[in-house]
Amino acid sequence: MIAFIKGSVVSYDEEHVVIDHNGMGFEVKYAHTDRVSLNQEIMIYTFLHSTENDLSLFGFTSKSEKELFLRLISVKGLGPKTAMGMLAKSNVNAIIEAIDTKDVAFLKRLPGIGAKTASQIILDLQGKLVQSEEGKTTSLSNEILDAMEALKNLGYRSKEVEKAAESMSQEKGLTTQEYLKLGLQFLMKN
Repeated sequence: MIAFIKGSVVSYDEEHVVIDHNGMGFEVKYAHTDRVSLNQEIMIYTFLHSTENDLSLFGFTSKSEKELFLRLISVKGLGPKTAMGMLAKSNVNAIIEAIDTKDVAFLKRLPGIGAKTASQIILDLQGKLVQSEEGKTTSLSNEILDAMEALKNLGYRSKEVEKAAESMSQEKGLTTQEYLKLGLQFLMKN
């Protein structure tokens, strides 16, 4: 609904930043309030979270951080407050690395994450997030995820499938069958 907000910082505390955009103040839950200062011009990507009793706007420094947040809150038992706490204490690449390498110990060091939640994050997200060349997170389409699953069922190892997924993600808007064909071609060459 609100993709991003651009404006000047009017106030901030440990969890929120208030941004003045053309005379309208937006209070945004923000993990990096230590990086802002009063009257600073800022642009943050946002996600509007709606529940029965609350309407909250969450802010992110980049699209990749927002994508990771959305993936994290899709994990059973992990809410937006915990996901923001994770992003405040670590960076996108470190969290993805921990998920991909099944580093439960690293995830448990993040606020609000116990052994059970860390295991659930790994179970739900491992292999579904890749880091692009610029170190940003790229969220894979359902068609690519289905093609990856098919490659695993054909006996390819996870690391091989992840490399094939990086290659597949260069093409946009293909069907699962077309991505599977691309993945097989990539794996045959390598």
